[in-house]
Amino acid sequence: MRRTLEEFGFTAHIRSRGEEAKAIKGEAGLKARRWVVERTHSWLDRFRRILVRWDKSPENHIAFLHFACALIALRAAGLSG
Repeated sequence: MRRTLEEFGFTAHIRSRGEEAKAIKGEAGLKARRWVVERTHSWLDRFRRILVRWDKSPENHIAFLHFACALIALRAAGLSG
């Protein structure tokens, strides 16, 4: 993964759990950010069509992934009933 990111010119911000815990203990006032990713995966897991991939076409799977992300964003903004 890191090699792929470097090929495309991205800076990897990937830490293992232990590395992040050590950094937090070393500096006062820092909080872990890993829960944001875990929370988002949990929200996406509520959409069964994404959790269990039924679509053979990658385009359809990505379209439903985008649709689920849009619904999550609308709910977080309080714009859906």
